[in-house]
Amino acid sequence: MYTVYSHEPFTDFTNEENQKEFLEALAVVKKDIGKEYPLVIGGEEITTKDKLVSTNPCDTSEVIGSVSKATPKEIDKAFEAAKAAFPKWSQTSHIARAELLFRAAAIMRRRKHELSATVVKEAGKPWVEADIEVAEGIDFLEYYGRQMIEMKDGKQIESRDGESNQYLYMSAGVAVTIPPWNFSAAIMMGTTVAPLVTGNTVLLKPAEPTPIIAAKFVDIMREAGVPDGVLNFVPGEPHEIGDYLVDHKDTSIITFTGSKATGLRILERAAKVQEGQQHLKRVLAEMGGKDTVVVDEGADVETAVSAIVTGAFNFSGQKCSAGSRAVIHESLYDEISKRVVEETEKLTLGDTENYNNYLGPVINQKAYDKVTSYIKVGKKEGKLLTGDESDDSTGYFIKPTIFGDVKPDARIMKEEIFGPVLALCKSKSYEEAIDIANNTEYGLTGAVISNNVENLEYAKKNFHVGNLYFNRNCTGAIVGYHPFGGFKLSGTDSKAGGPDYLLQYMLPKSISQML
Repeated sequence: MYTVYSHEPFTDFTNEENQKEFLEALAVVKKDIGKEYPLVIGGEEITTKDKLVSTNPCDTSEVIGSVSKATPKEIDKAFEAAKAAFPKWSQTSHIARAELLFRAAAIMRRRKHELSATVVKEAGKPWVEADIEVAEGIDFLEYYGRQMIEMKDGKQIESRDGESNQYLYMSAGVAVTIPPWNFSAAIMMGTTVAPLVTGNTVLLKPAEPTPIIAAKFVDIMREAGVPDGVLNFVPGEPHEIGDYLVDHKDTSIITFTGSKATGLRILERAAKVQEGQQHLKRVLAEMGGKDTVVVDEGADVETAVSAIVTGAFNFSGQKCSAGSRAVIHESLYDEISKRVVEETEKLTLGDTENYNNYLGPVINQKAYDKVTSYIKVGKKEGKLLTGDESDDSTGYFIKPTIFGDVKPDARIMKEEIFGPVLALCKSKSYEEAIDIANNTEYGLTGAVISNNVENLEYAKKNFHVGNLYFNRNCTGAIVGYHPFGGFKLSGTDSKAGGPDYLLQYMLPKSISQML
């Protein structure tokens, strides 16, 4: 018997003992600064001359570590290893595959602070959010393992007299996982173990800025007993191996989280059947958002302020679910705008190794340049209320920036910025606010702050997002509780952490036998 799934508890860092333990974990991680990690292909550790180097976005002089870089030559070897491992792994019992995930989750639980500290150093994430992210990674392993056990006998279907019918789920083949840097632990773990527990073999290409946490996870999976060739670790540059992985004739499934442009490129290339390919590729893609907090005229002001500030500025707005714009009824606009600015100006910005810093840097120079360029746009499109201060001399730090009186069709209201920039917009009515919230090509998350039951019901039908939250912020989906994925150009709405997510990694097979 297995216990009922419940999500991994978060660490209470107001407890001094927990703070002490986390500081010790940071010290452990710092001892490994500069360490090199190999590729892992077919169980073999392979070191290549060229490396991907991971630097600390809080202090760019600090090299967190490096990983060997795969080229098409190593990718071909990984596909051969994955294909060779597939027959046995796909026939391995559902329970045995699930128990691999449970063993890995237990190891992660023991090393939770170390893994979280790695995320702090490599991604510049604050303690609390790094801890929540690693907890989410553990959740994926525990939840998907239990889901797989429930699916082991397939699905009950109807049978006529004299007939026995079965509906089973078969493994698909070789899966390619391409996770993002902003959830370098949680999404990387979830999109790796989902195809794996369903009996597929996996090539994992981690995000270029954050490969070290992925290397540590692969080590954990190997310690837990993943067979050789079932999980292959192939870091590399997108321009060198990205298209090659997507185009490869042996790729059956691609799981991608990242930009809209890259996601659309993957969908287009995956649709082309390559020479020797005997199947259609599946793509699960999550491609970003421009998410809105809607505040109606009867909303609780402090609930609205909290939802807006945390949704916009947690992890410096570097979330596809970030509430980067708020549409506020004109009767509350001035009061809420003032309070949002007041609360935002209390947020501390700095090196996230220091627990007292609420905000850290953006991930790299490219992100810094993009965000600061949007701030320049915002100064033309709205009224600067706070922020517009940045410094990339040692790390990539940008103060939370808020623009008021922004028009619905402004660029900063419609384009994904992926940084600590918030646009505030007035609405004359609740219906107009929902229309404004729907005016982008994205449809990932949204929030409504309201005590009006009719307004909440209206939002259920008319606010076109995959994840809709009432009287809270629009970030922070929990595995098993808030299945995650968006509408429109936010992606394929694959609903990670949901009850039917694993079905997308399997092939349904209908069997009918006459009695």
